[in-house]
Amino acid sequence: MRGKRFKPCAAFSLIEVMAATVVLAVAVVGISGYRYYAALDARKASMEAAASRIGLLLCESWRGVHGDEKYDPTSYLSSYLEIAEDSKAKVEQVTDFNLLGRYMLILDETSYHASLWWKDIKPGLRALHVSVAWVQPGQAGSAGNHPNELYRVTTYATY
Repeated sequence: MRGKRFKPCAAFSLIEVMAATVVLAVAVVGISGYRYYAALDARKASMEAAASRIGLLLCESWRGVHGDEKYDPTSYLSSYLEIAEDSKAKVEQVTDFNLLGRYMLILDETSYHASLWWKDIKPGLRALHVSVAWVQPGQAGSAGNHPNELYRVTTYATY
């Protein structure tokens, strides 16, 4: 009886399999990191867009009452926004402007801190300045929850 001869089969060696596994693992980690940072950047962009909309809403609402120095956004906007006066809010100081008030707004489960300032430029013309601050996700402010991002808008009103 004649025995069968074994033909060498084409196969992968252990080193080739391990090298392919390492390459695949690096690709998966890279894709995961990309998706994480893309989602984080989208969230940051959404928060910045919301802050700009809040700033413009406050500014234009105040301008709609001709820059009245007794303007209270809580009475004008509370049906649209969750807004409350916040005297402890730590937002920027605007030199040569008079502080109207500081407010806290909550939109999409994010707290925004707004400060409203005004200054008479000349008789009949008033500058209205609104600053909106918030804490970006993943970034603690320098003092706990102190806002680390800021959006500013200024407009003018005749009175």
